[in-house]
Amino acid sequence: MTEFQDTPREQQFAFARHLRDPSANPPPAGIEDRRLAIYRELFYNNVEGLLAGNFPVIRKTLDEIDWHALVHAFHAGHRCHTPLFTEIGREFIRFLEMRTAGIDPPWLIELAHYEWVELALQIADDEVPEHDPGGDLLPGDPVVSPMAWALAYRWPVQRICSGYRPDVIPEQPTLLLVRRDTRGDVRFAEISPLVYRLMQLLAETPERNGRETLMALSLEAAATNVQQFIEDGAAMLQRLRDEGTILGTRFCPAGTLLRS
Repeated sequence: MTEFQDTPREQQFAFARHLRDPSANPPPAGIEDRRLAIYRELFYNNVEGLLAGNFPVIRKTLDEIDWHALVHAFHAGHRCHTPLFTEIGREFIRFLEMRTAGIDPPWLIELAHYEWVELALQIADDEVPEHDPGGDLLPGDPVVSPMAWALAYRWPVQRICSGYRPDVIPEQPTLLLVRRDTRGDVRFAEISPLVYRLMQLLAETPERNGRETLMALSLEAAATNVQQFIEDGAAMLQRLRDEGTILGTRFCPAGTLLRS
């Protein structure tokens, strides 16, 4: 061992490498293995506990061997981009995305994202845009809550569990609306393809008013009765506002006329 490697800094790095992956990295010289074992167990159990708390469905769905192999691989090989415990879920998803295809169940990344979303929304602090809660949603520009996310998954993530581990992608995607309500509770709801696309259009073209958005959606859906489609769409916009997904309408600058 060189003089540089004997410095406290190098000893700390050697110690950390050993704790992360003892089988591939020898410990620093002069430390009793009995003491090292305490640290190895402590560090691993902390990481395993954090992951199990963030991903309880994955923890229950994988068997013991597969779960601990996954945790060991994350603990040993993933370089986190942040020291925040609240970000460990996002780091775990990054780790899964970088894994070699075919190692894990094909639905594992999407299930991890589905489980992560709840914590992500609970701690989200996005600024709520200024809006008129009572604004007319057709001539006005609907404002979607930053605490409401429309999500699409290839796999039925809300159904996966120890008794249901699908191996074939369903023909229809799983479309979910996830939102944090005024009490701070995160709620999940399955939505139709039309509602999902409506949420996409509201996010992609916030400068459109509600009627223009519904007109664009009616063209995509090849609606035969456009007027009825607009009326039904207006009712859907109102339901989305009633539940808090839509906050209201964007304030117009003084002197600006609403587009009818």
